Amino acid sequence: MKLLIMCEGPNEREIINILLKNDCLNFTEDDLLGLTPYHARQIKSSAQVRTELNIYSGEVKIYRIGDKQSDALKIPPEYKHKVVSVEKYCTKPELEMLFIIAEQLTSAYEKVKSSMKPKDFAKANIKCGKKKYDNSTSFYTDYFGSNPELLVRCIKEYKKYNGSHNKDEHYLAELLK
Repeated sequence: MKLLIMCEGPNEREIINILLKNDCLNFTEDDLLGLTPYHARQIKSSAQVRTELNIYSGEVKIYRIGDKQSDALKIPPEYKHKVVSVEKYCTKPELEMLFIIAEQLTSAYEKVKSSMKPKDFAKANIKCGKKKYDNSTSFYTDYFGSNPELLVRCIKEYKKYNGSHNKDEHYLAELLK
C-alpha cells in the first residue's frame, strides 16, 4: 500500500517536503505514491496524480492536507477500487499560525484575531532576516528549511493552541514521529 499526499497549496506541500527530507514524519518518501507529495485538491484535475495512480497497481491511502477542506474529494470511478481510505489533516485557521507560534506572538495575535486573519498578521509582523512574510513557498523554505526542529515544535504547539478540529479532521502533529 502507498500513501497519496494531496496538499491544498504549494506551502503545505513545502512543509511536508521539509518534514520528509528531515525524517520527521511517520512515513518516508518510499511510502509515497510517486515518491512525492502533490499540490492537488482533486484527483481529476491533477494529471500527475492520475498518472501515478495508473502506474501503481496496489491499494492507496489518501492524506489531504490543507485549511479549507469543505470540498469533498471526488474519487473517479476508475480509482475507487484502489483507494482504501481518505484522511484529512487540517491546518485551520491558516498555515501562517506556525510562524506566529515560532515568533512567540500568539498572545499578540489573540488580541487582534477577531479582526485580522493569521495571514494578514504574519504579513505585518513576521520576518526572515530582512525579508517580510509574503506567502511565498520560498519564505517557508527559508524560515523552516534549515530548522526542521522549530517546525516540528510549532506543529505540536499548534495542536495545543487550536483545541479541536471537526471529528473527521486530524492534525499535522499526528503525522510526526
